[in-house]
Amino acid sequence: MRRLTKKKTLTLVKELDAFPKVPESYVESTASGGTVSLIAFTFMAILAFLEFFVYRNTWMKYEYEVDKDFSSKLRLNVDITVAMRCQYIGADVLDLAETMVASDGLKYEPVNFELLPEQRLWHLTLLHMQERLKVEHSLQDVLFKSAMKEVPPSQSRSEDTPNSLTACRIHGHLFVNKVAGNFHITVGKSIPHPRGHAHLAALVSHDSFNFSHRIDHLSFGEAIPGLINPLDGTEKVTTDQPHVSVLHHHLLCHRAGSHGVSGIFMKYDISSLMVKVTEQHMPLWQFLVRLCGIVGGIFSTTGMLHGMVGFFVDAICCRFQMGAYRRLNASLNGDGQALLSAENEDQ
Repeated sequence: MRRLTKKKTLTLVKELDAFPKVPESYVESTASGGTVSLIAFTFMAILAFLEFFVYRNTWMKYEYEVDKDFSSKLRLNVDITVAMRCQYIGADVLDLAETMVASDGLKYEPVNFELLPEQRLWHLTLLHMQERLKVEHSLQDVLFKSAMKEVPPSQSRSEDTPNSLTACRIHGHLFVNKVAGNFHITVGKSIPHPRGHAHLAALVSHDSFNFSHRIDHLSFGEAIPGLINPLDGTEKVTTDQPHVSVLHHHLLCHRAGSHGVSGIFMKYDISSLMVKVTEQHMPLWQFLVRLCGIVGGIFSTTGMLHGMVGFFVDAICCRFQMGAYRRLNASLNGDGQALLSAENEDQ
């Protein structure tokens, strides 16, 4: 009974076979079929090779989320060069709650304001990318994926003396509250004050005031390779009188009020929405499915094309053969009738 049941099961499974096998003795290889097969394999190899590059490619996905962590600090990254000596200026942040943010993370480095040729080339490249980003927004995705990590070339100190360095590079980071604030660079070092803070500007001569500056980098949050921020590469040269030189930068369309104080003022506001940027990649299973689609599609298409071409060729050749057969048959019939007529006459 078990053997009979097993045989019936195998017979039923064989009947359900959707891929019947054709004996090799019934298969005929032709030159046209070999040519089509060679073309099909070539197309498969090319498309599979190109599909591999598509699989390696990535794309950026942007998602908006509500920032619920309002109690944490936000990192403010700064790299600004001011055309004044470091002992004459001070930088700090005063937020909307009149809270003075500690500027211990900022470093003051004496430098030259004029750029070296390689530095100027970097600066012009950065400005060019800023201009292109205003027109081609998709360029930011390319910069994200390339993860540009280059930094501006540093200045050579071999021939410079402390007295010849008339500018100051302020760089580092601050941790600010997630509220509106004002980052500013003014004359004199800042000191705490019961109602906010003050700057020791009385000991600095007005003739030394020059707030021409260049922003190499200004961003919020952790450093992200490939991200170019709106003020990166900005350069402002003041032509006003020293005692009234005031330069503004606006972030998020807010205007900074200086109240006649000489300095550089950047007023910012914090949005409750944050943008989550993720780099996505095609999964392996999708890549394999696409490869199977390429192989199966080319096999099916070339098979149909080969069958159609063969059908038309056979139809045309068969028509010619039928015409030749009819002409031959007609000539044979004519010869036969002529022979019959001649025999009748002989008789």
